[in-house]
Amino acid sequence: MTDTPARRSSLILPVNIPRFVERAHTRDADAVVLDLEDSVPPAEKAKARTLVEASIPLVARGGAEVLVRINNDPALVEEDVDAAVRPGLDGLSVPKAESPEQIARLSAQLDRLEKLRGLPPGHVRLSLAFETPRGVLRAQDIAEASSRIVTMSVGPEDYCLELGVEPSPDGIELLYAVSRVVTIAKTLGIQPTGLLGSIAGFRDLPVFEAAALRSRQLGCVGAGCIHPDQVAVLNRVFTPDPAKVEYARRVAEAFEEGLKRSTASVDLDGKMVDIPVYKRAQVILARARAVADTQARKAAALARLT
Repeated sequence: MTDTPARRSSLILPVNIPRFVERAHTRDADAVVLDLEDSVPPAEKAKARTLVEASIPLVARGGAEVLVRINNDPALVEEDVDAAVRPGLDGLSVPKAESPEQIARLSAQLDRLEKLRGLPPGHVRLSLAFETPRGVLRAQDIAEASSRIVTMSVGPEDYCLELGVEPSPDGIELLYAVSRVVTIAKTLGIQPTGLLGSIAGFRDLPVFEAAALRSRQLGCVGAGCIHPDQVAVLNRVFTPDPAKVEYARRVAEAFEEGLKRSTASVDLDGKMVDIPVYKRAQVILARARAVADTQARKAAALARLT
């Protein structure tokens, strides 16, 4: 989706821990995900739902997008979604996406709730996580099931569990799944996100950064995290290098000047700039603008608090 903000970092936190919710707006995450799923014990889930509505404006104070991660248990989904779709919500994080029918049912519920609660049609976007081999194999059909989908990722911990393997330092067991999801996402204009490695080792930031760098090289544009210290890593990894942005600007200017002279191939610093090089520069510049817009949105929101 071309109108989707840059979402380099998505900080996932349990909605039932007040101190996490209260501080979330200070963490500089591009998105905050209020979790109703894995980080909330079964006995606490009903109570956690009642906390969502008041938590949304609290975590939004720093200008981050606000999402709620729902449960994948059919017995819990409808109540989770009903609790989550409130003013200020930007999207739902959907774990263990496995079928188009699952997404179609969810989209239909969102249609009803948006109308009931005065939200613009299609406002609530979906971020899908594929966490099983079945989901990865059906990823294209699932991604085509709703126009609400804006990001797609592979959930590394659950996917490794399904494979029956331990997450490895280099994330090699995730290579096929992440590559497949990235390819499908790029084809459909959806942002691919995620790590080629584990999300769990939040104290080993060099290992976490290496996992993010590998996923960036595969085409991912952001990732989720579970600790504030990981946010800065993701924001840095998924922000275009300033030197590359500047070079892309020069490439675009040189190529466009060449077009005025009726040539689609020009020399810049001893290197040929043709249409593919120009298009790559445009991608870098567009990404840099999206990141700048996200940063500006967060800065403005924080300024309003002072």
